[in-house]
Amino acid sequence: MLTLCAGLCLAGGLVAQDSRPGGKNSIMGGNSMEEKLNLTREWDKVFPKSDKVDHSKIVFHNRYGITLAADLYVPKNASGKLPAIAMSGPYGAVKEQVSGLYAQSLAERGFLTIAFDPSFTGESGGQPRGVSSPDINTEDFCAAVDYLATRADVDPERIGILGVCGFGGFAVNAAAVDTRIKATVAVTMYDMTRVTAKGYFDADDNADARYRMKQQLNAQRTEDYRNGSYVHAGGNPEAAPADAPQFLKDYVDFYKTERGYHPRSLGSNEGFNMTAALSLLNMPILAYAGEIRSAVLLVHGEKAHSRYFSEDTYKKLEGENKELLIIPGAVHTDLYDHADVIPFDKIEAFYRQYLK
Repeated sequence: MLTLCAGLCLAGGLVAQDSRPGGKNSIMGGNSMEEKLNLTREWDKVFPKSDKVDHSKIVFHNRYGITLAADLYVPKNASGKLPAIAMSGPYGAVKEQVSGLYAQSLAERGFLTIAFDPSFTGESGGQPRGVSSPDINTEDFCAAVDYLATRADVDPERIGILGVCGFGGFAVNAAAVDTRIKATVAVTMYDMTRVTAKGYFDADDNADARYRMKQQLNAQRTEDYRNGSYVHAGGNPEAAPADAPQFLKDYVDFYKTERGYHPRSLGSNEGFNMTAALSLLNMPILAYAGEIRSAVLLVHGEKAHSRYFSEDTYKKLEGENKELLIIPGAVHTDLYDHADVIPFDKIEAFYRQYLK
């Protein structure tokens, strides 16, 4: 039987309750563009549930008609129109991991927040699974703003976004195109288009290296079409080799252990569709980052291998409402879930300043 869910009333959603242990909610958006998604009903996050916020599942759709699944966090006893923040990332993660932790933590501080699974991943819609697209993943943030701006309990003039790792880059890209976004935080960011096309530290920035990659990926397209299925690139290894770069060991420590493993996470399991790299290779983001007029805060670890992405992006930004915060001693994944390292006080103060 379909019943209105209190957590989804404002979203226009309908929920079919599955009373079986471990059952799922079938959530359909009130908009005819939204497909039916089967969402897990139980709390299956890698972080504990807070008693300071109300949590529910919601859905919304992007401009390409893909229905996205998200967790909604609302401060208990909240009233009036609230400032709101949409969050996603890291690249290959799901909302039950890092973005959900950020969303719940900022909801405890008074913001209405959502943490969403990007298109083609997690509980969100889209086929085939495991696709990454610089356009669609940027659009996912803008679609989250669509959703938030139409909620009765959100002030549409006080909406921000937050992206972690690869979705930090997509968040900054969204800020460059969506003037409704008033404040953007990118944490331990990657520019996935740059690292795909040029390699780490731009070490493979040459036409021959890119051509070889294109040959391999296009050959894979032929095989995928012939076989009627898509090969995935593979996530992180079960264990990092002794001679592996430290950042790979850090990824394994997060994605493959109890600390951060999740069965729906691409980073924890099969990785993205291999040919998804083609669009990353050919469609660079951040071309217009220098034209962002809204506020941007970039947060990165001092010891992170990826630090140069934030530093180089910061050089493109203009205006007194742009900041770069380097966290002493922190590596890339410290900013995923280490509450004693993540500068929540600073992030809260930034949003308080610019979402007012």
